Amino acid sequence: MPTIGLDGFTMSYADRGVGEPLLLLHGGMGIGADWRLVFPTDPPGYRLIVPDLRGHGRSTTPEGAFTFRQCALDVLALLDRLEVAKAKAIGLSLGAKTLLHVATRQPSRLEAMVLVSATPRFPPALREAAARFTPEAFDRLSDAEKDALRHRHVHGDEQVRWLYEMTRRFADTDSDLCFTAAQLGTITASTLIVHGDRDPLYPVELAIELFRAISGAALWIVPSAGHGPIFGADAAAFAQAALAHLTGLRPQASRAFD
Repeated sequence: MPTIGLDGFTMSYADRGVGEPLLLLHGGMGIGADWRLVFPTDPPGYRLIVPDLRGHGRSTTPEGAFTFRQCALDVLALLDRLEVAKAKAIGLSLGAKTLLHVATRQPSRLEAMVLVSATPRFPPALREAAARFTPEAFDRLSDAEKDALRHRHVHGDEQVRWLYEMTRRFADTDSDLCFTAAQLGTITASTLIVHGDRDPLYPVELAIELFRAISGAALWIVPSAGHGPIFGADAAAFAQAALAHLTGLRPQASRAFD
């Protein structure tokens, strides 16, 4: 995989296919290759740009704390290096929050986007869960669990510990994720919001808040689904709905969302 040097770290990314640029941003403690579980074969007509975000996967660990703002600047820098003036995008959880920063900072860079399990701010349930990602929690993992993390994040335990600290800091993050309705109203990208109605981290009301603030947004509340409802049995329906949105089509609910 190619790499580029950015602000204090090296980003690893995939760049493949021919057509409209489509940026795929994974979730927290995920990797770019996770998108293969959603799109087993690359969608035709797209040039896929799939990074491992800072500190994740094959990308190296930067000094200092993770912020969504800096992650968005990384993504914009990657697009600049690849000479991509405008792209379509799909983001999951951490990736979706990053896209909110991209779309409010430089609205013209995103033509259309799909936000999965996004939120304008961190609610109490997320803060409580994030607070449990302590060094002691990592030490208590089984050898098999640690090996699974090391297989995904290839730079050793120091990298995984950095990711744990990244997550723990979400417990007291305020200024980095506090979108107002006015800020969200500056988004010009055609936006589809996808959210599970059983998400234990982000109440569905937050998805509705995004829907009401982003002009012309579409909203899909996935029944009986939790956080990140795009894998496993949900993958095919999500892929169909997401690609339909990105091409400007309104899928029939009975075909795309069953």
